[in-house]
Amino acid sequence: MEEIQQVIREDLGKEVSELFASFEERPQGAASLAQVHRAVLHDGRTVAVKVQHPKVQRQSSRDIMVMEVLVRAVHWLFPDFSFVWLVEEAKKNMPLELDFLNEGRNAERVAAMLGHFPFLKIPKIHWDLSTKRILTMEFAEGGQVNDRDYMEKHSINVNKISENLGKLYSEMIFVHGFVHCDPHPGNVLVHKCPQTKQTEIVLLDHGLYQVLEPDFRLNYCRLWQSLINGDMSGVERYSRRLGAGDLFPLFACVLTARSWTSVNAGISSVPVTASEDVEIRTNASLYLPQISDLLNRVPRQMLLLLKTNDLLRGIETTLQTRASSSSFINVSRCCVRAVARHKRSKARSRRRRLQITLDESLSLCRLSVYELLLWVKSSTLGLWLTALLRLLQ
Repeated sequence: MEEIQQVIREDLGKEVSELFASFEERPQGAASLAQVHRAVLHDGRTVAVKVQHPKVQRQSSRDIMVMEVLVRAVHWLFPDFSFVWLVEEAKKNMPLELDFLNEGRNAERVAAMLGHFPFLKIPKIHWDLSTKRILTMEFAEGGQVNDRDYMEKHSINVNKISENLGKLYSEMIFVHGFVHCDPHPGNVLVHKCPQTKQTEIVLLDHGLYQVLEPDFRLNYCRLWQSLINGDMSGVERYSRRLGAGDLFPLFACVLTARSWTSVNAGISSVPVTASEDVEIRTNASLYLPQISDLLNRVPRQMLLLLKTNDLLRGIETTLQTRASSSSFINVSRCCVRAVARHKRSKARSRRRRLQITLDESLSLCRLSVYELLLWVKSSTLGLWLTALLRLLQ
């Protein structure tokens, strides 16, 4: 606590008691870079105060240097494994994560960008109590997104949470190209508002974002459309454009965490099975050198996306909502919108722009009809109609 008080004193120029009516000594959470304390302002508002560990700035540069030495030693001992990209990413991202003002700006940017989602909550930043090493924000209640017991206790619909989380990330990745890249369960909370009874997703820790270049984002959109539809020529074409080369089958499997058989059939039409998961784990160990080669080939933007996909997949697995039809529909919608927006930006005539908009509307309408059919099929009415048709046969 003495170190925390010292950082606050150095950065804000006042004692903790002068800035806050109360300040809990026991942190709400602690990680390698910082810890978060609950506090109350003198006007009665409850806030979360994220304070950076005082030695992190100095220590991080040494850590990266040690990492680089170890990575090069591993590559010298085992030439098939080259993880130089790991050091490059750490050098680029660590200064950004250590700048809490950058985190605050990211939080405000994504709040404005996704403000049309009523279920999303981004804690407001208190800029007068924030510096590069201190971030003070609105305190947000909630349970971790992978806590099924918490959701059952508070009557929160697990499937709806999974669907809404998919909407958020599809919008970030495919439409805007500004992606929160650390969605581990501690950074994604769920909360049912006592007044409105509406369920919210609270997104925390905005230090690590990936900005996707337009051409990369467009190729990534088209790759996912091909993966969902089982368009193998498209899978090969857009995987090669994203740098996978002749390792495109492995790239498709790594990206989706599905077997090559499922990729060929179209990942939206084949459910995930326990045997497929075993096959994936076995192949991951067999193809480690090729995976290492692949990670060195693809654009650096892809690395954080792969990490993000993996974290989101872990949440879906815990919630037992992995590979749901709603997630593929959300991805498809965002891809259709992103591709149409790109085409409109390139169109030279009003007539061509109108045609693109009509095609986009038709595609989105088809997806909505498909979604409605899936809902009817899974509803009580759908089950009743299916049973009636069987009797009539």
